[in-house]
Amino acid sequence: MTSATERLQWLPAVHVCVADPPSAVQRLSAGEMLERAALDAALDQVRSAVLETPDRFASPDNVKTAVAERWVEALEGLLRPALMPVINATGVVVHTNLGRAPLAEEAITAAVAAAGHYTPLEYDLEKGTRGSRYAHAARWVTFLTGAEEALVVNNNAAALLVAVDSLAEGLAVVVSRGELIEIGGGFRVHDIIAKSGARVVEVGATNKTHLEDYERAIETREVGAILKVRRSNFSVSGFVAEVGLADLCRLGERHGVPVIFDQGTGVLEPLPTAPDEPSVNDALADGAAIVCASGDKLLGGPQAGLLCGGSEWIAKVRINPLLRAVRVDKSTLAALEATLRLTAERATDVPVRAMLELDPEALRARAEALIEALTPRTQAQCQVEPHAGRAGGGTLPGVDLPGAAVRVAPKRFSAAALERQLRLGDPPILGRVSDDAVWLDVRTLLPGEMSIVVQRLDEIIGATDSDTRG
Repeated sequence: MTSATERLQWLPAVHVCVADPPSAVQRLSAGEMLERAALDAALDQVRSAVLETPDRFASPDNVKTAVAERWVEALEGLLRPALMPVINATGVVVHTNLGRAPLAEEAITAAVAAAGHYTPLEYDLEKGTRGSRYAHAARWVTFLTGAEEALVVNNNAAALLVAVDSLAEGLAVVVSRGELIEIGGGFRVHDIIAKSGARVVEVGATNKTHLEDYERAIETREVGAILKVRRSNFSVSGFVAEVGLADLCRLGERHGVPVIFDQGTGVLEPLPTAPDEPSVNDALADGAAIVCASGDKLLGGPQAGLLCGGSEWIAKVRINPLLRAVRVDKSTLAALEATLRLTAERATDVPVRAMLELDPEALRARAEALIEALTPRTQAQCQVEPHAGRAGGGTLPGVDLPGAAVRVAPKRFSAAALERQLRLGDPPILGRVSDDAVWLDVRTLLPGEMSIVVQRLDEIIGATDSDTRG
């Protein structure tokens, strides 16, 4: 019997493989560098397999075939984009793990046009002199919010960082203990403040903070700013109290201390689906010096941080050297400008806004249409059920979005197995598993994706249903 060590000699030489690559490798036309990298990976994989399970390889032809198969798989893996489109059937509209907001077509077109051409990013065409990259989207932000001035940076955390650094470097920033929240990825607000060079002064208790807590801190320290943080990713109830933004702004005005409001969610104007969510517009009316908000949350645009406020305060941010480290590129600004324009036009083309405002009955009709498009055998394993969607992205905590989902309970294999096949397909389809079924919420399906879901369900369930054979 041939030993594993002897079978390793059956591995084809690199120069032999390169001289006669599989037809699938030739069709991919990836170029010599990638083809060699994929071949090296394939040879390593087969070498390990021969040592671990030598009985699988009875002849040199077996080894050669395995190398060819792994070579094609490795090359396809190298060529496959990491950020491939996925189908979001979770019902979470602003899904952070899936890139948050899908952009409107107009925003996509604007971003692509900016990326593929030279643009007057920092050039004033009328004057023929250098201009400012911050002027392009800022005009729409000020129009929608009533802010005197606005700036755009690369995300909301950056907006908070540069705002605090500009107004309170080397000074104290007073913030309630109940608002020292943790955001995604384990980052905490007080750590971000500390990086700005300001000193965090915590006031109040976890559940209750009163106006006199802020006042005592201001009277006993050199304070650069008061910070109020919107608890947008969780809610508290019971024996609780907090100071409203308007009261804090009046306190700050009495003591000559500006108030920064980390609004976060990107709601520029009152949102019909969440009337209790404070908007940037309202925060500025309350007297906030600077309001920080996200472009890629409920605004429905690209990842960006918006700083809105009075001219005096935004001017301080504008001259901060840190602003250059957190600036955005031309494609982001183009996409954001298009999103803001659509918002000003009250257009229904912004996917996030459209998904948030979908009628439950319309969603049920959509789910029923999905099932009707399936083959009868697949239909028998599906049903429409009420399902609560979520805004997601650390917004609107505790707010359910009434809707509907297709509940798929496969008969021949587990719900976990179905979820895995959907997730690993091309394109990946992401739902959730509960009660021995896969739930596919139709709220977050984009145009054209329903037919893909139908096809994949029929392929997976039909291929394993014994009734379809024969």
